[in-house]
Amino acid sequence: MPDTPAATQRARVRVPLRFHDGYSVDAELVTFHGLADGQEHVAVVLGEPATGTVPLVRLHSECLTGDVFGSARCDCGPQLREAVERIAETGGILLYLRQEGRGIGLYNKLDAYALQDQGLDTYEANAALGLPEDGRDYTAAAQMLSALGVTSLDLLSNNPDKADQLRALGIDVHDRVPTGVFTTPHNVRYLRAKVLQTQHTLPLAQLSAV
Repeated sequence: MPDTPAATQRARVRVPLRFHDGYSVDAELVTFHGLADGQEHVAVVLGEPATGTVPLVRLHSECLTGDVFGSARCDCGPQLREAVERIAETGGILLYLRQEGRGIGLYNKLDAYALQDQGLDTYEANAALGLPEDGRDYTAAAQMLSALGVTSLDLLSNNPDKADQLRALGIDVHDRVPTGVFTTPHNVRYLRAKVLQTQHTLPLAQLSAV
């Protein structure tokens, strides 16, 4: 990895995962020493890739409102649920990254929500607060993958920046696999903004304006 100290595995523990819709799967959670940003990111290892195939990997940024409380203002919770099942089927890893609000933190994200209620989109709201549109850096993610022995993967993501950053950090992204499209009346403007501002691979024609 370019000029980045190696991280090491700290501990591994088996955890049975249970979701609200009844889906369940056993996972192995891995913690790390030496991550570049000092955050407590976790790797969720699911299934076993078939011989000769690369693992399916998702970089999932923490979203308290969506992942825990089921907020309909984003698609994070449904993406997390989908990713766990798809990765378990093929074998791979979900990296759960402590990057709330695209890296701006929970309080700032909620402040940005208030500005979105006044008509700004998600990126304009961040800018109005003097914050980056997307402050996420995936150096720690690349360190985690390397510590797990993963140098080549298929990336489960609609976000081209994730693939670009991983490649720049020495990880071979063989293919970028889009996630499902999870729309609600409350998140259509948010999803459209992701397509228009940061070229997420979502079907724009299906995301009618509200």
